[in-house]
Amino acid sequence: MTSSSPRTVRPSGGIGALFRAHHRDQEPRHVALFLSVGALLALAAGIGVAWVAGFSDVVASFRTPSLPWFPLALSGAVAANLGYALAYREIARVDQGMPLGRLRAGALVATGFGIFVPRGGFTLDLEALRDLGIPPREARVRVLGLGSLEYVVLATGTCACAILLLVHHAHAERAVTLPWAIGVPVGSALALLALRHRSFLCRRRPFDGLLRPALEGLIVVGKIIARPRQHGLAALMGMTVYWVSEVFVLWACLAAFEDRTPSATAVVVGYATGYALTRRTLPLAGAGAVELALPFALVWVGFGLAPALLAVFAYRIFNVWLPVGPALAGLFALRRRPPRLLPRLPAYAEVRRDDRHP
Repeated sequence: MTSSSPRTVRPSGGIGALFRAHHRDQEPRHVALFLSVGALLALAAGIGVAWVAGFSDVVASFRTPSLPWFPLALSGAVAANLGYALAYREIARVDQGMPLGRLRAGALVATGFGIFVPRGGFTLDLEALRDLGIPPREARVRVLGLGSLEYVVLATGTCACAILLLVHHAHAERAVTLPWAIGVPVGSALALLALRHRSFLCRRRPFDGLLRPALEGLIVVGKIIARPRQHGLAALMGMTVYWVSEVFVLWACLAAFEDRTPSATAVVVGYATGYALTRRTLPLAGAGAVELALPFALVWVGFGLAPALLAVFAYRIFNVWLPVGPALAGLFALRRRPPRLLPRLPAYAEVRRDDRHP
């Protein structure tokens, strides 16, 4: 059974209503407004960091970039989006989930990375799943599963790189490397313990509404890892390609402005530290916040502030500003082709099971 998607309402009532509006209700003037706000936030953050680094040092580093690295960075940015789209489709399909077409998945991924998305790409994902007839709780679980898969892959790689930096006595501050080396294993153990006792932890409000969906999102990741032939291999491969490509873009931009070849392990730890909330999580793709935090995170792992600032701005050109075109095309496609409601998921699809519904 199919039917037209729920009708949406055009935003009205000021800037607050624009932030709360459905992604398919954004009009060109709203997109232009958010693009302008994002650009101003990024510019303000860059000026502030340049003042700390010294404008003369920034200008000196800017005069001698190694241009051949930039085409490589562009190829990495393309690969990152393709990898994320693959992981996105597999998360939607876990167990008896939603079969998502390649074109719609690509449009949702591209649009969700857009700097004009005021509440972040995960909110867009939640709206998209609900438009397709997924019950609100199930949609939330799958979006949280996507976010959990992001952090599981990134945190695992960063933990390994932090340990390598500690072993080799690299020029990285222990205040950065130790939390990754210790916190990831400890946090993983606590998460597994919470999953084991989730019925006890979520027996009362508000924990049932707040904690249970997050734990069920981790269950989605567990099912992906446990069933590589069905979904796991493609999902893990896609998310790994995404993170490796993202870090490679930053590494290539650093290589363009540094006098030496950057340490890949240091770049991974610096990237994860300065980008703890990903561009799909943050409002406006993290405009301003990333330009402010990431250069200092790279300094903490041994890079100079001036080249780090320029590298971050080049990186953001490749992963935020150049993809504005595909993001706008994705938004246009989502507006022109509203989704059709899919048959409802079974009452207790596997990702929603808990101890009360065996």
